[in-house]
Amino acid sequence: MDQSINPNIDESWKEILIDEFHKPYFTQLKSFLVEEKNLYTIYPKGNEIFAAFNLTPFQNVRVVILGQDPYHGPGQAHGLSFSVPVGVPAPPSLVNIFKEINSSLGFPIPRSGNLESWAKQGVLLINATLTVRANQAGSHQKKGWETFTDSVIGKLSEQRENIVFLLWGAYAQAKSVLIDTSKHTVLMAPHPSPLSAHRGFLGCGHFVKTNDILVSKGLKPINWKID
Repeated sequence: MDQSINPNIDESWKEILIDEFHKPYFTQLKSFLVEEKNLYTIYPKGNEIFAAFNLTPFQNVRVVILGQDPYHGPGQAHGLSFSVPVGVPAPPSLVNIFKEINSSLGFPIPRSGNLESWAKQGVLLINATLTVRANQAGSHQKKGWETFTDSVIGKLSEQRENIVFLLWGAYAQAKSVLIDTSKHTVLMAPHPSPLSAHRGFLGCGHFVKTNDILVSKGLKPINWKID
């Protein structure tokens, strides 16, 4: 398969998503990205666009945390929703995620905002849109990425069981229609953004509830502590 269509994505996902990569919308998306890269700075870097999939193979997914857009500031986006590389200050939404973990589980608020340790445990950290133009939030929405990531959610719903989907905010919650709740668990709360976190994200208990659900299904809980 043409690697330019499918840059560096884990074999398990390649097998699951092979048809998506050959659909007209994905060809159009690829052309759009080539044009954008010629004109603008795009985040994340090309080899990090599919980082969430490479760190969390299809068969390993136990939890899905869905974001909307990559961060659009310099050095922030690295292919995992809500996460930032080591050394980059945690953005406000991530600070609130850490506050919720601190209050419900007692873990100290970490210095690092890098969530790779979650991804390696089976937490799929995906955004609905996988790229963005520098300093322009939402600039790559409605170009095809949402069709692709909706397919990802649908494939997980159809072919896997006992996944916990964490849907924070109205945008993520709208994706609940893609999930078979007879096989999976959906937990909803307001978005962790400072604009809405105090309306129910803080105190939602999602990290505790997720582990309780996983254990009840005979699955290993997630270690939410970031070192």
